[in-house]
Amino acid sequence: MIEIDLDVLLAMNKMTSLELAEKIGITQANLSILKTGKAKAIRFSTLEAICKVLNCQPGDIIKYTDKE
Repeated sequence: MIEIDLDVLLAMNKMTSLELAEKIGITQANLSILKTGKAKAIRFSTLEAICKVLNCQPGDIIKYTDKE
């Protein structure tokens, strides 16, 4: 299972989901879908924008776990 872990990074950067959504150019609803793990895909451009704004690596956001 692939998990998206944005909450910790947002807290570390003292940023809200709304602020991140505005900075990367997606809707808050789409960011929420991504955060809750309901997204089926993520564009590399979106992942790159998140990494740039949060000053992190893709592996800080996307994690693989063996549980379903």
